[in-house]
Amino acid sequence: MPSRSSTPALLALSLGYFSLGTISLAVVGLNGPIGDDLHVAPARVGFLVTVFALTFALFAPAAPILLRRWNRKRVLLLGIGLLTVGAALGALAPNYGFLAVTRVVGAMGAAVFGPGASAAGSLIVPPERRQRALATVFAGMTAAAVLGVPLASFLGGSLGWRPAMLGVAALSALGCLLVAVYVPEIPSGEPPTIKAYRDTLRTPAALSTVSTTLLFMAAQFTVYGIAGAYLKDRFDASSGLISVTLLAFGVIGVLGNASSPRIAEKLGGSRTITIAVAGLAAGFVLLLVAPHSEPGLVLFAIWAFFSQMYQAPQQARLVDLLPTQPGLILAMNAAALYLGMSLGSFIGSALLPGMGAGPIPAVALVILAVAALAHASSARKVPVAEQPATAPVPSS
Repeated sequence: MPSRSSTPALLALSLGYFSLGTISLAVVGLNGPIGDDLHVAPARVGFLVTVFALTFALFAPAAPILLRRWNRKRVLLLGIGLLTVGAALGALAPNYGFLAVTRVVGAMGAAVFGPGASAAGSLIVPPERRQRALATVFAGMTAAAVLGVPLASFLGGSLGWRPAMLGVAALSALGCLLVAVYVPEIPSGEPPTIKAYRDTLRTPAALSTVSTTLLFMAAQFTVYGIAGAYLKDRFDASSGLISVTLLAFGVIGVLGNASSPRIAEKLGGSRTITIAVAGLAAGFVLLLVAPHSEPGLVLFAIWAFFSQMYQAPQQARLVDLLPTQPGLILAMNAAALYLGMSLGSFIGSALLPGMGAGPIPAVALVILAVAALAHASSARKVPVAEQPATAPVPSS
């Protein structure tokens, strides 16, 4: 477990990640109220998720270069500050265009904070505790899917979408305060440059490892990105059953994230990723053969364990791969993560009307097979990266 002295800082970073995840996905739960108030179609409201994801993916790699002279704590505060401002202004949006602009502002803050939080979490603990520290930090993102989005949906239905967004902004502001109080000053380390990016891409296994993240997330969101429509079409699930299934999915995902450090400590990061990929593949196969009835919903929820045991060991592998530039490599990974989410959601949404829900997991399996090849390539190139306990403590 992380040391007691580092625990408050890790929890503050985790709360920031919770705010990030909730703000990025809150419009999913607030789709109806936003559409009714601003007089736009549900599809246009849904596009606000894509706006956030693409802005994040484009800005995350640029942020470390633009902010290279700032220490890590200032970077974190800027990121979560922009995230808070974006959410607060979104609650006051007079029209759809203004709301879209606030999503860009919030996504820029998320692109600064997310990779910075992971890098900070990895640097304030000894190397042997890195897996658990990263799992603690990223647990906020996992919990956002379990609690944040349903809570935003509930508040939107009972109080209206604007108070719900203000509530999320207040939560983000609390995270900003806790980061300011509990996260220590962390030197910026070696300033990243465009040349550093080129050198990173030439680092053995860097490109294949980041590509694994993109493909893994694309495979997952080919199914999960259309979860509501998929469950209704595939299992004829009612809205109540869909909500319960997604809640169970989130809870099981939290367990997967919490279990990943122990598994990685015993088996190594590469083998843990292999298990995650294999488990996700098994989940998709089970969905293909599941009965068209309520018991099939259980099979949908189970693969959440493997989908969420991926992130912490993969981030730890990347930090070990490039210990002098953890923020840079994690920013590239975060960009790949959000690109994968966007790509998978687009593929699922495009295919669902024509082919129906039944074959969708087969498409996800094809994408996941390519992810498995990318991961095998990364594991082959840098086996030494699987020994975090013996890695030197980064000087930054």
